[in-house]
Amino acid sequence: MDIGMKDLLRTQAELQDKYREKWGGVYPQKGGDHLLWMLSECGEVIDIIKKMGDEAIMDDPGVRAHFTEEMVDVLMYFGAVLLCYGIQPEEFSEAFLKKHAHNMKRDWDTEHARMLEGMHEEGAQPCAQG
Repeated sequence: MDIGMKDLLRTQAELQDKYREKWGGVYPQKGGDHLLWMLSECGEVIDIIKKMGDEAIMDDPGVRAHFTEEMVDVLMYFGAVLLCYGIQPEEFSEAFLKKHAHNMKRDWDTEHARMLEGMHEEGAQPCAQG
């Protein structure tokens, strides 16, 4: 089974509708809240990577299931954000494919060098890694 954007938004709308009284529904002013909750779930995904490691996600069925479940939580909040702003599956898919085509043509090395050059001219320092 493969879940596409239509399925994701339909099922998320169904869930949001079921808990409308408890959660307050989806509307533009609530989009930021859903985005913050999505970022919180991203933190849980990062914790698994940090604490369990890449190998465990790849090789340990329990860790992999937990990681996948947290990724689903991220995606569900992502869907809620799209619902809050009325983004339709076709609209999202069109924008996604357009962005993909743009990224396929980009010269990342040149763009990165220009960004660093601009930072140098402005006297800014790049962020330290680590």
